[in-house]
Amino acid sequence: MTITFIGHGYVGLVTACIFADFGNDVWVIGHTKDKLERLKSGDPLIYEPGLKELLEKNLQAKRLHFTADYDQAIPASDIVFITVGTPPKESGEADLSTVFTVAENIGKHLKSGFTVVSCKSTVPVGANKQVEKILSGTKSASAEVAVASCPEFLREGTGIHDTLNPDRIVIGSDNKRAIELLLEIHKPLGGKRVITDLASAELIKYASNSMLATKISFANLISLYCEKTGADVEMVLSAVGFDNRIGTSFLDPGVGYGGSCFPKDVKALINTGQQLGLNTALLDTVEDINEIVRNNFIHKIEKHVHGKNLAFWGLSFKPNTDDIRYAPSVYIIQDLLQKGYTIAAYDPAAMANVKRLLADKITFFNNQYEVVKGADALCIVTEWNEFRQADLFRVKSLLKKPIIIDGRNLYELSAMKKLGFRYISTGRQAIL
Repeated sequence: MTITFIGHGYVGLVTACIFADFGNDVWVIGHTKDKLERLKSGDPLIYEPGLKELLEKNLQAKRLHFTADYDQAIPASDIVFITVGTPPKESGEADLSTVFTVAENIGKHLKSGFTVVSCKSTVPVGANKQVEKILSGTKSASAEVAVASCPEFLREGTGIHDTLNPDRIVIGSDNKRAIELLLEIHKPLGGKRVITDLASAELIKYASNSMLATKISFANLISLYCEKTGADVEMVLSAVGFDNRIGTSFLDPGVGYGGSCFPKDVKALINTGQQLGLNTALLDTVEDINEIVRNNFIHKIEKHVHGKNLAFWGLSFKPNTDDIRYAPSVYIIQDLLQKGYTIAAYDPAAMANVKRLLADKITFFNNQYEVVKGADALCIVTEWNEFRQADLFRVKSLLKKPIIIDGRNLYELSAMKKLGFRYISTGRQAIL
C-alpha cells in the first residue's frame, strides 16, 4: 500500500519506518525544510535506539520519502495517518489547531478514489468527528474518505519494540472498508485487535495513559509513607505487585513522571471531565503527587547537602531518549538555580536539548565521572544503565563529600553503607 504520515516526531517517524520496512511505499510530510533535508540524509532528529539504522535502510530501499508537498503524497495514498502534536493549552485542554489545519490540507489534496484518514495523534472525544467535518467540506466531490482513530501506545526509548510487539491495536471507525484496510496493514503485527467506535478509541488512549500515571503517583505516594514510617518501599510495592490483579509494572517510585504524553494527557482528561461536569479529584491528586515528589527530592538536597555545588546524573525524563518535555530534572534544576545552587550535569543523550533550554545557566560534561569532580553531592534523576554499575569508589574519591541523593533507587543500601556514602534514596532508609 501507499501510506502517508503527517508529522515526523516519535510516533510518526518510528511508525513510518516500520511500515516502510514491511514493504509499503511510505511518505512523511513535514513543514521545516532543514529538518526534512536532515531526514532525507538519514538523520532521525531524535534519539531512539535502532531508529537511525531503520531509517537509513528504508531510505536506501527507496520505500521511504520525505516531503513538504501534500500534492506529492496525498493523492496516491490508501491511508493517511495524522501524527502531529497536541500540546496542552493553559487550561489543560488539548490544542487541536495543528490537527485541524492538517485535516484541511488533506481534504484539499484528495483525488478521486477511496482514502482512509486515521488519527494517531492523541485527541479528545469528538475531535475525529470534527476532522470528518473538515474533510467533507474541503474534498472534491469525486473523493471518497473515511475517518478512523488508531491511537498509538509506544514508549519513548522502546518505540520500535513497542510498535512491532503491541499489546493491542485499537481501530475506531464506523466505516467497514476503513476497518478492513487498517486491519490489512497491521497484519504483520501481533496483539489483540480492538475494533470500536471513534469516541471509544479516542478515550482508550487517554484512559490508558492516565491509568499508568496513576500507578506511578500511587507508587510515589507509598514511597512518602515509607520515608515517614521507616518501611522499605521496594519491599512494600514488590509484594503489592505480586497480586496478579495489580501487577508490578509502573510501580517504581521516583521523582515523578514526565515526557510528551502523561502530563498533557492527564491534564486533557481532567479538562474534558470538567467540561462534562464530572468530578476529577482522582486525576487532580495524581498531578499533585507528581509535583510533591519533585519537591520532596529538592527538600532532601536542602536538608542533607550543606554545599551549593551539585552534580546531576540524568536529564531526560526517562532513559533511552533525549526528550526533556516535562522532565522532572528540568523542574528540579530550575528550582535549585533560583535558590543559588551551581549545577553541573551529564546525560548520555539529552544535554543538547537542555542546553537549548538553559543555555549557560548550568555546566555540561561529556563524562559521568568528570561531572562529579569537586561537587558537594551527586544527584541521580534518570536511571540510565551506565549509572547502575558505575565505579562508586571513583565517584567517592571525586566528590568533595561522599553524598548521593538518588531519585531512582539504583543502589543497594548495604553496599552504599559499606562504601561509606551518605546515601538518601526514595522510600527507603537514609544511610547517614
